[in-house]
Amino acid sequence: MKFSINLSGKTLYTFMRECGYAPQEKLVFHRFISGRRYPKFHMYASVSPDKKTAALNLHLDQKRPSYKGSRAHSAEYAGPVVEAETKRIRLQSDASVTEEYRA
Repeated sequence: MKFSINLSGKTLYTFMRECGYAPQEKLVFHRFISGRRYPKFHMYASVSPDKKTAALNLHLDQKRPSYKGSRAHSAEYAGPVVEAETKRIRLQSDASVTEEYRA
């Protein structure tokens, strides 16, 4: 699921850590759901040139790739679980905007 957020003066890495995500590689993040490696949320990101917003592409990896050397996996790009996580991240972004104006 693709969506964008307001970074409210934070770096993308700081914002993603506040949301419970760990960096996996440059502009790629993940969050384990159950303390195991799978299922996990997996996100690709890009930051706008002015560094005020970020475009996020979220999906849910249900299991690891089946074949060695393959990147194919069982993933969900939409659905209630992905939508709930998107909403949670957007609420965190909105809370950051509110805090910024409160200061």
